Amino acid sequence: MTRAQGEALWNAACRLEKGDVILEIGSHQGRSTIVLGAAARTAGATVIAVDPFVDGRLFGGSPTRQLFERNIRQAGLDDVVELVAGYSTALRPDWDRPIQLLYIDGKHDYWTYTDDLRWSAHLPPGAEILVHDCFSSIGVTLGTLAKVLFGRRYTYVDRTTSLARFRLAPPAAADRLRVLAQLPWFLRNVVVKVLLRLRLRPVARLLGHDSPYDPY
Repeated sequence: MTRAQGEALWNAACRLEKGDVILEIGSHQGRSTIVLGAAARTAGATVIAVDPFVDGRLFGGSPTRQLFERNIRQAGLDDVVELVAGYSTALRPDWDRPIQLLYIDGKHDYWTYTDDLRWSAHLPPGAEILVHDCFSSIGVTLGTLAKVLFGRRYTYVDRTTSLARFRLAPPAAADRLRVLAQLPWFLRNVVVKVLLRLRLRPVARLLGHDSPYDPY
């Protein structure tokens, strides 16, 4: 989560109105949740944070949940942020609460991401959808091509590096072309990931990536 991406989340939340609800899928330790929550407070909105806090080395399980709750509490956002601990794909079919802003940063495989896009059924027409690791994660990008480029529900607006912004509205031809225009950047990110796994970091630097981590 870069500063520019945090500002994009902040601005999206500030565009909401009093009583509106933000749904965040994938909260981890709460960095993005705190940005959304602080902005939501200024707008009179609230945040629902959805995360299963899966046990294991990659996710941290219960200790990560404790860190999340502590960070929200220390940020003074207990009254703004509501945690719903569970898998987004399991919660969605029975969900009956309207939302006004959707932020997706959950599991990055094609199937989970495209299922998470279905939460848009609870959004009003024209609402914003923010997606992290878009045009960087292979699964998220493939899902975006399938549901946005070739779909009829979502319009691509813009991106802040890998944080993409969509609108719940039928796309025009020009909107689809702007999705295609992101593919060179996506392919560059895939090449960088391959180079890092081959331990060819000096070559990755030639592509402008001076970090041992994936270009998220």
